[in-house]
Amino acid sequence: MPVVDHHHPQRPTRILLRSGKSPYDVVSIEDALHRDVIATNSGNLIFSDAAHKILETPDTEVVSNGIRSIAAQAGRINEEYDVFVVPLANAFRPSFEKQLQRLTRLIGKLKIPVVVLGVGAQSGLNYNTARLKGIEPVVREFVSAVLDRSASIGVRGEFTEQYLKELGYRDVEVIGCPSLFMNGSELAVHKRVPELTPDSRVAINGSHSAVKSQGLDRVITRTHARYPHLRFIGQNLSDARQLHWRDLSDPNALVTAMPTHPDHPMYREDKVRVYIDPVTWIDDLREFDFSFGSRIHGNIAALLAGTPATVLCADSRTLELCRYFDIPHRRIDKLPEDLDPATLYEEADFGPLMAGHRERFERFTAFLTRNGLRNTFTHGDGGAAYDKRLAELSFPPGVRPWIDSDPASLGSRFGWLQGRMAELSAENARLKKDLARSGAKATATGSSAAPSSVYRRARRAVGRPLRRALGSGRG
Repeated sequence: MPVVDHHHPQRPTRILLRSGKSPYDVVSIEDALHRDVIATNSGNLIFSDAAHKILETPDTEVVSNGIRSIAAQAGRINEEYDVFVVPLANAFRPSFEKQLQRLTRLIGKLKIPVVVLGVGAQSGLNYNTARLKGIEPVVREFVSAVLDRSASIGVRGEFTEQYLKELGYRDVEVIGCPSLFMNGSELAVHKRVPELTPDSRVAINGSHSAVKSQGLDRVITRTHARYPHLRFIGQNLSDARQLHWRDLSDPNALVTAMPTHPDHPMYREDKVRVYIDPVTWIDDLREFDFSFGSRIHGNIAALLAGTPATVLCADSRTLELCRYFDIPHRRIDKLPEDLDPATLYEEADFGPLMAGHRERFERFTAFLTRNGLRNTFTHGDGGAAYDKRLAELSFPPGVRPWIDSDPASLGSRFGWLQGRMAELSAENARLKKDLARSGAKATATGSSAAPSSVYRRARRAVGRPLRRALGSGRG
């Protein structure tokens, strides 16, 4: 296995981190939604930002790759970086097969160490691996490529460990998810009120599948009626686009029971948010008394804020993490008909979560050490410089429902659209010139391939973004 060189005479160790964006990148809401910096789910930034903070030491530089997995860039990566760190969530699932293949092709061409932080397999609550049979060859190729370049592979919990060991792999370590180690060995979660009342501030979260087919819609409806200060926090890119643009072009828009849908009463009451940056997400949750729902990172954000949270586990990926970290949880398929978050709050015990946190943190940092990585809590300032730098930046607030006609609100949206149209017009003009030149060249040589090629480039460069920009206000 290659060893990470921390004593390069000319520069610090350079870590390429698989993440949608650097935590220091301040991106406008419009650009964030256009570029999809959350990689379809803002929960991804919780664990990638945590990984960035953990790995940033005085002798390291952490650089985001923007989620790109381009095998052709392997040569440049080998030259410019010392290690490729890959935090992953539920990557072992059929719908992620193509992305996993692209990532494997890239890793296969790398000559530097590759360290995977907390990958997970996704199945049902019964931990049945039958649905993963079809992607088994792809999973094997990925794990083998990683283990050729690291001492071990870090997985989220017991289910993924069992799955990989049944495939014949032994160098598998359960390390949980980097997100809960964002603040190192310290984690304090305490109930600030004796019980939840109608005056309590409650946050709820959930996926479209949980709302559509697992009964979360009924829970949301009842909780909305009982708690006037309820807020729903969505995580999907489609959620954010529905809030900011009222864009109903995604299939998720068919789930009208989702509070991020413009037809939902919580949308009309401005009781819905989606966050582009974990720092604003966590800060806002400090003001809440309780968080619950089926989103694991939505509730981890609350725990990082010190706010009590209970996860309604809907699949193996949430269940194994809750079991590993001792996060209070319930199976979503065994909820009472009239679930009240007050009951969840009353029964939630955060003692085991906090009591076992230091040991889990030490297990995580030992994994990093075995794989040649340093961490800020052992080899740095404990993240003080990271936190200070974030505090000096001005991040956009959470994305809110578009329910007003405030000139400032409209101005930011249409100003961005006008800028995009100008950019696309300039690109279109450039491509027309390329097309004309290629057409003239093709006529001289008797070939028709060049104009066709430039035409396809033009459609890719202009057509798709233009349709997105013009169609984003639909609905």
